[in-house]
Amino acid sequence: MTQHPQSQFSRGTRTAPLGIGLLVAVALSAAPALATPASGFMAVQQWKGVYPALNINTGSDRKDDKSDKWDLKLMSKDVSDVYVTRNAIALGGQSGWHTHPGPSLVTVAVGEVTVYEGDDPLCTGKVYRAGEGSIDLGGGHLHLIKNESGAPAETVAVQFLPQGETRRIDAPKPNNCNF
Repeated sequence: MTQHPQSQFSRGTRTAPLGIGLLVAVALSAAPALATPASGFMAVQQWKGVYPALNINTGSDRKDDKSDKWDLKLMSKDVSDVYVTRNAIALGGQSGWHTHPGPSLVTVAVGEVTVYEGDDPLCTGKVYRAGEGSIDLGGGHLHLIKNESGAPAETVAVQFLPQGETRRIDAPKPNNCNF
């Protein structure tokens, strides 16, 4: 029996959408598996402020104090969202690997945490105790905060982000870290 060329074409066009749909479904379901989810880590946004372009330079405002012991420069080219976020980290809890679109000043409020940097070839953690702070540069800089202390821990983060950007971007585990 000879098939009409048009029927072969029709059969192929009916299966093409099914194949494309299957490929899209597989791609979408596989993407979240790459990220490393947080566990025992709860972030609560406390406050958010919106600021116009910043140009703060305390060094240029010092006419009388010539000691030059302390200066601060903080500049942004456009409107910024500034978040204050409180993070509660249970015993053994961790933030999952992530980055932010801008820098964060992170202060340990309770207990102690270990911060792992994704660009550290040995993936050596640095311990921060209550009252100490760390700086996360953001902009693709991967990090993970872990509570290895045996007691609950809390941090407070002040984050400077371009207006409207997502505050946290989950990321896959870097190849240099084995946990």
